[in-house]
Amino acid sequence: MSKKILYIEDDPDIFEILNIVFVNEGYEVIGFKSVSSIDQISVIHPDLTLLDVRIIGSVANGDEICRQLKSDADSHQIPVILLSAERDLDIMASACGADDFIFKPFGLVELVSKVQSYIKS
Repeated sequence: MSKKILYIEDDPDIFEILNIVFVNEGYEVIGFKSVSSIDQISVIHPDLTLLDVRIIGSVANGDEICRQLKSDADSHQIPVILLSAERDLDIMASACGADDFIFKPFGLVELVSKVQSYIKS
């Protein structure tokens, strides 16, 4: 059974790129452009979550979503990688408990490599 990646990204181009890249890598992918509730994520039980930090129209920013996921007993073990062009992304990732971060714009090789390092087949 393929591993499941959930990503939340409001930029339509990056949203589509993430879908194409991870489908081609053999992952099951689920993408949202925003979330209305953290429960939306919890019911999916992804093997890894990619979160944009600034999500227009979402109930919370990516770092806030990460903090909630990492404080929940059912989802705290799911790796979370933050994606953003924010200068202090490393500090944001550390503060919310993210497992890793990737600065935008990112290289596809770097992105796939980081994801693979957190998802063991």
